[in-house]
Amino acid sequence: MPEEVIGKVNDFFARPVVAGIELTGTIKLGDKIHIKGHTTDMELTVDSMQINNVDVKEAKTGDNVGIKVSDRVRRGDTVYKVID
Repeated sequence: MPEEVIGKVNDFFARPVVAGIELTGTIKLGDKIHIKGHTTDMELTVDSMQINNVDVKEAKTGDNVGIKVSDRVRRGDTVYKVID
């Protein structure tokens, strides 16, 4: 499936398991994303997203968002939006 780069992981929190992502594209709830890095390779559907601890439905270029992830991600991992 085609993918476009929409950001980079700039932080990771273990409890809850959340990736801090600096966006270079737009993202909304329900989007499928792929996080890929040196030791990371996961796909997930965005079902929870926050900016400054406030739930949001979508985010745009320049925003720093927190997205719940299923496993550990690392700073510098690339975030892709999967295009159906």
